[in-house]
Amino acid sequence: MIKLAYCDYIAACISKCLIKEAKEFGGYIKSCSHPQMDLHPDEGYFISTKKTLEVEDMNGKRYIVTVEEAE
Repeated sequence: MIKLAYCDYIAACISKCLIKEAKEFGGYIKSCSHPQMDLHPDEGYFISTKKTLEVEDMNGKRYIVTVEEAE
């Protein structure tokens, strides 16, 4: 039986909250990207359901937030 993975949904929720934090509150988060898909670097085909977000804090420190299935 195939079970659905909700990486897209979870990553979108995290991104939305961090973008809202950056825009409305001007707190510790300076910016957050939209979720990026895990694609082959040359061919562009789908590799996995993993999603990544790039986040930057108010001091210019960058972070990678990853959402992927725990198997």
